[in-house]
Amino acid sequence: MTERGGPTGHTAILAKQLGIPAVTACADAAGLTDGQPVLVDGANGEVVADPSDELVANAQRRRAAQAERRARSRGPGTTADGVSVPLLVNVGGPGDLTTTSQADSEGVGLLRTEFLFLDRPTAPTFDEQLEAYRAVFDAFAGRRVVVRTLDVGADKPLAYLPQPEEPNPALGVRGLRLAQANPALLDDQLRAIAQAASQSEGDVWVMAPMVATADEARSFAQAARGHGLRRVGVMIEVPSASLTAHRILEEVDFASIGTNDLAQYTFAADRLAGELAELLDPWQPALLQLIAQSAAAGAERKRPVGVCGEAASDPMLALVLVGLGITSLSMASACLADVRGALSERTLEECRALATAALEASSAVTARAAVSELAREQTASRKVLESQPA
Repeated sequence: MTERGGPTGHTAILAKQLGIPAVTACADAAGLTDGQPVLVDGANGEVVADPSDELVANAQRRRAAQAERRARSRGPGTTADGVSVPLLVNVGGPGDLTTTSQADSEGVGLLRTEFLFLDRPTAPTFDEQLEAYRAVFDAFAGRRVVVRTLDVGADKPLAYLPQPEEPNPALGVRGLRLAQANPALLDDQLRAIAQAASQSEGDVWVMAPMVATADEARSFAQAARGHGLRRVGVMIEVPSASLTAHRILEEVDFASIGTNDLAQYTFAADRLAGELAELLDPWQPALLQLIAQSAAAGAERKRPVGVCGEAASDPMLALVLVGLGITSLSMASACLADVRGALSERTLEECRALATAALEASSAVTARAAVSELAREQTASRKVLESQPA
């Protein structure tokens, strides 16, 4: 628990990656004492100090039922009518490999390469990068590995790459913009990724963060392909990229939507600000509209468009994303089984109906409620049909 921070901040992401229940912006967290019993529900964002025996027993039953469901959920992601939706994992660095490579996933939807560059006095050498990338690719041999090039700047500065002070770093030189200002940094990284890919059996894709225009996408694609990388894409994290996705996807092979940053920039709400959590809720209809627009551009250009933001880890929202046209979902490995199970219970047509209900809502709260209600109706209708004699 933390007193500050937002639900899509890096602390929350790290906790989810490790499978640790976490609640941010918990106002009274500092008032708890060592040894005090606390019940933490990370899914609903609830914290209960000194819970009753009944509350603890109910939580234990829910956890046991969840563990049983997860044990039964295996195999590729598919809808009830057999539509493939690859389920991938997000990887933050070598420390995640033991857990993530053994998870029942179809590969990596987001390899965060910042682990190589942060918290050190000098940039990693080419050989250091080569070794690190090859370790990940080998761990996922035969499976897709989507590598995001260096995404630093703003709240992730590099000690060896000082930048002028910016009045608003989140709107400044970060991600691909930082790489463009330091071309040797990006060139070394792409060269190391390409060589590691050539020495492994992983299906390596590479994408750039913080792409805002088709010109940026074209420039990155030329650089990546110049090093021999075959599958080149971009992150859609700013509204301009979503609004011009039809042009951007003419330049690259795929796109992946980072819902955390896309929400931050859409609503002008800092993702680390707990008091703005309502605006950062991935159920916000405006955010879903941008996702739908990006997915439609991908379908038109016959380019896959996935989601690698935390939105993909919510089983009910995952159904909505598939209904919007998203073709793959990447998440913390602990969330795979629940999302896989939810997908297996719905047809693509049902997912589309859920997506329509979410888009027509006026707020995140009403969107979630409308989808939950429609999902219950779908389930009830299915049970009635199954009970009827053939």
